[in-house]
Amino acid sequence: MKIVRERVELKGIPVSPGVVIGKAFLIDSRKVRPPEKIIDPEMVDDEVARFRQALAETRAQLEDLRQHYEAKRIGEYGYLVDVHLLMLDDKMLVKATEERVREQLHGADWALWQVVQGIKASFDAMDDEYFRDRRNDVEHLGDRLLRNLAGRLPLGIADISADVVVVAHDLSPMDTAQMDVERVKGFVTDQGGRTSHTAILARSLNIPAVVGLETVVDRANGGDTVVVDGLTGRLILNPTEAELERYRERRSRYQAYRKELEAFSALPAVTRDGHKIRVAANIELLGEVKNLRRYGAEGIGLYRTEFLYMNRDHPPSEEEHVQSYRQVAEAVHPFPVTIRTLDVGGDKMIHAVPLPDESNPSLGLRSIRLCLRERELFKTQLRGILRASQGGNVRIMFPMISGLGELLEAIAILDEARAELRREGHRFDPHLPLGVMVEVPSAVVVADILAKHVDFFSIGTNDLIQYALAIDRVNENVAYLYEPLHPAVLRLIRMTVEAGHRHGIRVAVCGEMAGDELYTLALLGLGVDELSMQALSVPKIKRVINHASLEESRAVVEDILTLGTAEEVHQLVEEYMRSRYPGVLDPLGDE
Repeated sequence: MKIVRERVELKGIPVSPGVVIGKAFLIDSRKVRPPEKIIDPEMVDDEVARFRQALAETRAQLEDLRQHYEAKRIGEYGYLVDVHLLMLDDKMLVKATEERVREQLHGADWALWQVVQGIKASFDAMDDEYFRDRRNDVEHLGDRLLRNLAGRLPLGIADISADVVVVAHDLSPMDTAQMDVERVKGFVTDQGGRTSHTAILARSLNIPAVVGLETVVDRANGGDTVVVDGLTGRLILNPTEAELERYRERRSRYQAYRKELEAFSALPAVTRDGHKIRVAANIELLGEVKNLRRYGAEGIGLYRTEFLYMNRDHPPSEEEHVQSYRQVAEAVHPFPVTIRTLDVGGDKMIHAVPLPDESNPSLGLRSIRLCLRERELFKTQLRGILRASQGGNVRIMFPMISGLGELLEAIAILDEARAELRREGHRFDPHLPLGVMVEVPSAVVVADILAKHVDFFSIGTNDLIQYALAIDRVNENVAYLYEPLHPAVLRLIRMTVEAGHRHGIRVAVCGEMAGDELYTLALLGLGVDELSMQALSVPKIKRVINHASLEESRAVVEDILTLGTAEEVHQLVEEYMRSRYPGVLDPLGDE
């Protein structure tokens, strides 16, 4: 039993900004692991029935949670419940568990646990951070099912009655949604990632949060004084009096900083010398649209559509595509919504789409390559986008185009879809803008050719950096080489912008670079016309733009393009930003 309340400092992943000081409310939410159990053949039907009863109980609990969302007036985040409800109908989870019970004579608990571990392993192998973080949804649902199988109610934290900081091994989005924001001042967990649904909800509720701390449950005691810094990812258990005073002051300064930023949400992003930049948001789900208005995003620069294909046996119908895209387009009108066509590959577990097993899925049959092979699947989505475009604010974007041949083949299928819809009497925007994501180095080399056939470019810096520098950004052995300010990356961006502008088309950046203030001046100076990012980042990027000038940004770029290493560029840019714009990289001034 832990008795001594020692000072402990841990560093994790900041996922929801803010500074909070409070008492730890310790929840040991580590997942259930059932014992291995082999059953007699005559027990099979009873075990399957027990599993199905757990499914029914879990469904009822999730429906209750949806009602809780509505009661708490956060119903727009009901899609978090929908994710888990969809999984309850997923054959990869349900059928596979029952098959293990029937064919391998595993007890229902043990069968379910093994199936969940297999699904999680598949998600872990994915390149895309958003999809990797979906493993947490599988884990949370699996744990809820296991607790129901064992007759133990899933963990609930709705009854917290004092001001606390929740400390847990992990929290599901459902746990987070039940938090009384008047009582729960922050939360910290051992597990989690930046794009997990729990992190998304924490930001929407304005609860400071740090995840990925690894050992916080083992190090903390209930009642410990806790400092949570959601800006830096720092956690201090049992801080000194001097530290408490420092973080009280830091908390006050952060509150003042957020008030200052709120003013930029309502302003256009215009430099001091009158150059206008569109600042848009990246989204996955309709429920995120509310944050666009809140933070001042000027439309959607990247709407990821993969969610429509997840946790189902068959691809979405044309009508499902139409309804999904139309809702988003109407919600952001008159601002544009840029819909990226299906971007999955052998590394992404979407069994509604025929995917081969591949040894190197990042370089395999993925994205536009898959769509060009599965033409009817692709055309169904294109027809849905076209039919949703009547309002005139929809744009379409093809991902991972590596050359003109792929682009022309994709355009031909788009033209087929247009012709079919005309014959059938469906209305759509005849001038629907078409763009490509530039995320493969070969696309940069032939950007001047591609630009003749499209209306805009959008640079996906996440993949462009990975492919250009030949690194796996999720491989801990080489992740340090993932450097957005590498001279090669900056030159690739400049080449793309110059090619686009020579042909009169706009160029956006929709990767992680767009939402980081450190890179804003460089992107402005390189001539980028639009930045698209997580909605929460919009005000801070607008602030940098509004204080900068295009002339100044171009001068900075001329300097950094003379340097030979990423380290030199990073140092120059950081020093310039700190001297010219004090407080931008470090708004609270003491880190």
